[in-house]
Amino acid sequence: MEQRDIRPRVTAEEYEWLLAKRKSSQRNVLVIGDLHEPFCLDGYLEFNKELYAKYDCTDVIFIGDCIDNHFSSYHEVCADGMGGGDELNLAIQKIAKWRDAFPKATVIIGNHDRIIMRKAQTGSIPKRWIKDFKDVLETPDWHFTESLILDDVLYIHGENGTARTKMKKELHSVVQGHRHSEAYIDYLVGANYKIFGVQVGCGIDRKSYAMAYAKYGAKPAIGSAVILDNGKLPVNILMEL
Repeated sequence: MEQRDIRPRVTAEEYEWLLAKRKSSQRNVLVIGDLHEPFCLDGYLEFNKELYAKYDCTDVIFIGDCIDNHFSSYHEVCADGMGGGDELNLAIQKIAKWRDAFPKATVIIGNHDRIIMRKAQTGSIPKRWIKDFKDVLETPDWHFTESLILDDVLYIHGENGTARTKMKKELHSVVQGHRHSEAYIDYLVGANYKIFGVQVGCGIDRKSYAMAYAKYGAKPAIGSAVILDNGKLPVNILMEL
């Protein structure tokens, strides 16, 4: 008996539509490491623009410490460094390049980002007196938040330990920054789960005076990460120096 091919056939137009639909439903997230503007390393922006295109990213997350606020740091402040106004102006100028490259993004608030708010609280200044980050940095379509869960992956800055310890404590996939000298992916597998901890590299210029507090420590891991296929596949990428 002759076998008939009963598989559904699609036109070329329908096939292109199906491909576009599949592509649109897949989220690929570019995770950009600590910038510490205006003390970010030259070339780090271009590196991330290339990653965004290469991995067909749909979303961008800055993992925290977009700005350094060295002039008001809790570390020793360089006596020969810029004053607060000059440092902020330069930070805004440099952040503008990131905003132009990635107009819409989520920004996890890091410990350096919140220095000014902490100093305001020390001075008993009500929060209503303090502008939003996006207003100060002139990034109207950046969303600033303490943490984010996207595709069942938790994004945090990471002040309280490593990605490994947070993953194990929460039994949840975690992506974090903060620890400039570390970049890795670790998995934890159980009978009914597979989760990962991603420690993202950073983009700091270790030769800048703002980073003098760490100059005798380990060298920074300059890089970023991408979380592909709706939170299923983490990839850590280090920048060629």
